[in-house]
Amino acid sequence: MHSDGWAVPHIEVDWPTPPGVRALFTTRGAVHGPVSDGASRGCWKYFNLGTHVGDDPYAVAANRAQLAAQIGARPVFLDQVHGVQVAVLDRASFDGLPADAAVTDAAGIVCTVLVADCLPVLLADTQGQRVAAVHCGWRGLAHGVLDNALAAWADPRGDVMAWLGPCIGPQRFEVGSEVCAAFMAHDAGAAACFVPQSNGKFLADLPALARRRLAAAGVMRVFGNDGSARWCTVQNAERYFSYRRDRGADGQGATGRMAACIWREI
Repeated sequence: MHSDGWAVPHIEVDWPTPPGVRALFTTRGAVHGPVSDGASRGCWKYFNLGTHVGDDPYAVAANRAQLAAQIGARPVFLDQVHGVQVAVLDRASFDGLPADAAVTDAAGIVCTVLVADCLPVLLADTQGQRVAAVHCGWRGLAHGVLDNALAAWADPRGDVMAWLGPCIGPQRFEVGSEVCAAFMAHDAGAAACFVPQSNGKFLADLPALARRRLAAAGVMRVFGNDGSARWCTVQNAERYFSYRRDRGADGQGATGRMAACIWREI
């Protein structure tokens, strides 16, 4: 615990992982605790973990230090670019690696991705020997970031399970036809995950698209986000940061970032 007593605000990752594998998803804080649940203030209150969103760097550093102290392991924060690159982490890995997914078999190293509407996917094998965290915006998901993360396993078949975290929900994720086309170029059945709108755009179901991609790779044990409202970052302003909700009509608004973390204790 931090010396002033505040804890990391988070939701537990509820899935049947093997002993020794731990995971959590941080929230913005102050939902079930005091406002001292984090060091950030203003539009970043209270537990922002992103260094690139305009928040006080000292507040972000305090939040990141509290996260590491409470989980008892070292999070490795990536330089996420909505791409498909995977970083294989070890004890020498440092923050800022250019990647949108991280994989490790080393104990005490936390695979970490930051989100504020994009879908975080956590992966673990049933033996508890390897874990991964994947940042799935629509671009990365459509172009294979999940596939690349799974390829880091020597045998990425039925021994891998997945947990999908909070993201922008299927009732709020309005996209253009180019997004639908990008997914259908890989999987014609992905059309079922898009609902046409009267303005020529579509509502996209990001968790459903991820489930299709995982199933195609042989990962059938998938937990977490089912596309319902309680998982939607846009609709739950007290609990989740949301870039799309908070950026404002002029696109200039700011918001914080949450972390999806997974690590091996042993």
